Amino acid sequence: MNRVKRTLAPYLLVLPGGLWLLLFFVVPMVTMLSLSLQQGDIINGYRFTGHWQNYVDAITDYRVQMIRSLVYGLVTTVALVVMSFPIAYWIAFYGGKRKSTYLFLLLLPFFVSFVLRTISWRQILTDDGMLLHPLKEAGLLSPGFHVLGTSYAVIFGLVYNFLPFMVLPIYVALERIDPRVVEAARDLYAAPMTVFRKVIFPLALPGVFAGVLMTFVPASSDYVNSAVLGSSGTTMIGQVIQAQALANSNYPMASALSFFLMAVLLSGILVYAKALGTEDVMNAAAR
Repeated sequence: MNRVKRTLAPYLLVLPGGLWLLLFFVVPMVTMLSLSLQQGDIINGYRFTGHWQNYVDAITDYRVQMIRSLVYGLVTTVALVVMSFPIAYWIAFYGGKRKSTYLFLLLLPFFVSFVLRTISWRQILTDDGMLLHPLKEAGLLSPGFHVLGTSYAVIFGLVYNFLPFMVLPIYVALERIDPRVVEAARDLYAAPMTVFRKVIFPLALPGVFAGVLMTFVPASSDYVNSAVLGSSGTTMIGQVIQAQALANSNYPMASALSFFLMAVLLSGILVYAKALGTEDVMNAAAR
């Protein structure tokens, strides 16, 4: 009896999480996959026909929005790495006893709704807003200069909204670095840039790896920032999926677009993990 209990114990512990994933992940995914291969309409209903043409139409009709979304996500992720590393580095090594306070201040705006924060930036970036209007009145910007409705506004919104998702993983990785390792490198007369390149950055790589995963995927599939801060020329694939599902009730096309986007993002993540060396990252994290 004891042997049976020991054998079943691991499976019983995994059972609640497994059932949760089965109910809220596997079942919806299978349902959506089935829906992406159906034909019909909202009035007469949809039926499964194995209609792979939905995927062909999705790629053909919306490849521009797909490519634009991936480019926005990539630019946003690179910008976040460049911005977040100095912030996380300063908090981790120079924050002192106020580290928790600085992290709280970083997260404080995010207690407000994602949509409300994005709408607030729309009011700031508008031509007669508090940011551009004084500069135009002072003659520092031309009257025709505008930011709202451009790719810059959308990327700015994405960077702002996903900043903590990059800062926090990098901060956690930097916080784990033993200061004596850095001091040893300096004692061996390594230049500051060499210390960063050979010691700090490799040890912080797990945080960068996690931050990229946590920002690239949601930034590429986001639709709020492009809808609020962008225009018809900055439409992202998330807006298309939303319109197909909620406005047009074209559920097969929305499902096909979602699956294709998921496949593209998953492929990109696998390439990124292979190029970065997942095993090396895990070894660095274990040190």
